[in-house]
Amino acid sequence: MIQNTSAQPLILGGAQTPRAALPHLPPLALYIHIPWCVRKCPYCDFNSHTASPVLPEEEYVDALLADLDQDLHAVYGRELSSIFFGGGTPSLFSATALGRLLKGVEQRIPFACDIEITLEANPGTFEQEKFVAYRKLGINRLSIGIQSFQQEKLKALGRIHNGDEAIRAAGMARQAGFDNFNLDLMHGLPDQSLDDALDDLRQAIALKPTHLSWYQLTLEPNTVFWNQPPTLPEDDTLWDIQEAGQALLAEHGYAQYEVSAYAQTGRPARHNLNYWSFGDFIGIGAGAHGKLSHPDGRIVRTWKTRLPKDYLNPAKNFQAGSKELTNDELPFEFLMNALRLTDGVEARLYTERTGLDLASLSEARREAEQSGLLQVEPSRLAATDRGQLFLNDLLQKFLS
Repeated sequence: MIQNTSAQPLILGGAQTPRAALPHLPPLALYIHIPWCVRKCPYCDFNSHTASPVLPEEEYVDALLADLDQDLHAVYGRELSSIFFGGGTPSLFSATALGRLLKGVEQRIPFACDIEITLEANPGTFEQEKFVAYRKLGINRLSIGIQSFQQEKLKALGRIHNGDEAIRAAGMARQAGFDNFNLDLMHGLPDQSLDDALDDLRQAIALKPTHLSWYQLTLEPNTVFWNQPPTLPEDDTLWDIQEAGQALLAEHGYAQYEVSAYAQTGRPARHNLNYWSFGDFIGIGAGAHGKLSHPDGRIVRTWKTRLPKDYLNPAKNFQAGSKELTNDELPFEFLMNALRLTDGVEARLYTERTGLDLASLSEARREAEQSGLLQVEPSRLAATDRGQLFLNDLLQKFLS
């Protein structure tokens, strides 16, 4: 194993550990950001922008492929295990545009034989013919942004669809040939009761998705809700919703494998699993982020130009910035993802994905175990049930 002598040693818990070259590179994924929405939701802090009547599909696909070309030198010889179209609302784009994009991507980077390709879609954008065409392109997984089935809650969230459209969307996905799809559902909504939240969850379960993303609404800076906060449920109600909802999901065969992700057996989101286990991903599109490992041990995060008009401007660079992760930063960077997983990760993955010796975590790991936040399991890095609830407290122990 070649030592990276240009890097500074990591000092954590009194141990000095040299940074090593990576024994082998992690799986590689591609994230493609489509930044336009019909309307910006008041809770949303993603890089999304209200769409004009005519989207610049051709120009944007050209830009995405040119953006990808600039990253190819860093991934030569590797294949893609997954692709995720996120947004915004990627389903605003035509099948023709997405087909040209996927063809261009595959010409540049080979696809794994079992590649997972996910497209985010909102019920207000569902058209049966369009989604049949998406499936024919090789897109084999949908993530449908439901959030709630109740009209007053949807109105409060600024959503463009109603409850009936949400229900129809799941049926249309199946009819279009998607046997693997996620429903995105929120709880802790304005003025939401325990019964309201469980009714939403029961309706989602009745639609038989293979995967459910079920998470609490949070008020994020730079959103309408942050500046004009709605009335949210009390903490006791939020706790009751969380406990009852998790029990209901387990009862119906949805196993929790991440803080807010639940899946039927064998159906976790492979793209997200790669992200949480510190895998690699190229990020293309306005505001997209990426993370790539290099054989010499360097791990680099990148981010792209945020505003669509700037991203489409030939005079501006696609990449807005990059940062090589230091030895001091890597333990926290790895664990803030891995410890979100209910079962954590095999301990050996820490060295494989960071190039750092597992012994460098010893003191912080022991303290976390004694605090009841980390499982006492030599072969795994996994939070306890309490650690999952107090994840920030657990992660603080690994800050150098």
